[in-house]
Amino acid sequence: MRQFAEGDQAAWDRFVFGHPHGSPFHLMAWKKSIEETFGYVPHYLIAQSQGRIQGILPLFLIKNWLMGKVLISSPFAVYGGILADSDEARQALCAQARALGERLKVQYVELRNAWEQQTSGLPRLNRYVTFTQSIGPDEGAILDSIPRKTRAAVRKALKSEFACRREFSDPSTFEDLYSRNLRKLGTPCFPPRHFQALLKNFGDMADIREVSLSGKTVAAVLSFYFRDQVLPYYGASDAKYNAVAPNNFMYYELMRWGGQNGYSLFDFGRSKRVKGSYDFKSHWGMTERELPYELMLIGRKEMPNYTPVNPIFRLPILCWQRLPLPVARLLGPRIVRFVP
Repeated sequence: MRQFAEGDQAAWDRFVFGHPHGSPFHLMAWKKSIEETFGYVPHYLIAQSQGRIQGILPLFLIKNWLMGKVLISSPFAVYGGILADSDEARQALCAQARALGERLKVQYVELRNAWEQQTSGLPRLNRYVTFTQSIGPDEGAILDSIPRKTRAAVRKALKSEFACRREFSDPSTFEDLYSRNLRKLGTPCFPPRHFQALLKNFGDMADIREVSLSGKTVAAVLSFYFRDQVLPYYGASDAKYNAVAPNNFMYYELMRWGGQNGYSLFDFGRSKRVKGSYDFKSHWGMTERELPYELMLIGRKEMPNYTPVNPIFRLPILCWQRLPLPVARLLGPRIVRFVP
């Protein structure tokens, strides 16, 4: 068992790509992006035997006045946690994470597992689900797999004169639209450099798709492409155009494109079981799976809840929704780092 060293980067990524539960958020590209944008300190752990990696655990140390000191795998990621080739390696990494947490005097260690096979018997954080759908080259089959009501909305959207373009380096148009959406939700926005770092570090594994109507961008999504998976991650649309359903067009177009370009799984991502994002995603008829997040309590004695559904955030959310957009854009990047 040892700490990650810079010379481990290539071997680390090979292990992630080869592990059935690997994700983009386990890759070095995510580590570099989070370090560059937010400055969190990484504590990446490796289980190794006879010179071969048998397990990994990406962790970041977060320190602020709200959360105190915590270790998260991984901040701003929907998936994370331990990847291991054996129960022995997984339990060894779990023990090492506890020892690290105790040494650093953290409140807790959060493991954002995507699969039951990643779990280590720790207390569960039963808060999120994810949605996935098989896709393939037959766009008609993709359309037929969508429930009737949503399929009708997609068909309606397909009749509009939407144009779609891919952007690989300049997130400015996307960031403008996304920050407007977050302000309406009462959520602080990311610094623009976050999206710049993701596009730079993921290279051809990430892009932004901009959907325009009459020359105006009305929806956009930043997606990751990992092995056979398409993962739309940050998405936004202009509410003034809801009547023509640009979101429905955008996600169906991404599914169609993915299926025709060799991808076989569309990962719609994480949602809380509350109105809004959950309702939108559940209407696509995808497979819903609970995410088995785990929390290793160290300094704290009870499970924390720093999500918007916590009543203590109700007033701050209402206030944020009423902020002038320039003020929200100025303050958002300074605040979002407190709840990763």
